[in-house]
Amino acid sequence: MSKITPFLMFEGKAEEAINFYTSIFQDSEIIHLTRYKAGEPGNEGEVSRAVISINGQEFLCTDSSVKHAFTFTPSISLYVNCDSEEEIDEAYAKLSDGGQLLMPLDSYSFSKKFGWVQDKFGVSWQLNLDKFTSDGR
Repeated sequence: MSKITPFLMFEGKAEEAINFYTSIFQDSEIIHLTRYKAGEPGNEGEVSRAVISINGQEFLCTDSSVKHAFTFTPSISLYVNCDSEEEIDEAYAKLSDGGQLLMPLDSYSFSKKFGWVQDKFGVSWQLNLDKFTSDGR
């Protein structure tokens, strides 16, 4: 087994989500994107397969050609260790816009600053600013 890659399946919103995520996080890019063509199983022009990188972590994304009775759930979330107050505040504000707050951005016993949101696409994000500084305090 070479690696495990998170796979995000959308219903017609993959490209919007991809552009949204790569605009929030530094060192992010769309590596590859293909669209459904006329006569293929998905809706023409929607994302059949995309590979994006967010700070070195690759994700596969698609607009499903099949309608499902399920979507994303907070039981699986993307956990992000942020490097600064500015980074966590900005990511939290953008990801929570139009989404649902699961835990408010605050100080907790386990973290200097932590927040958990489900974004407008239904993807769940846990954002963390480590409790300890580089000098161990």
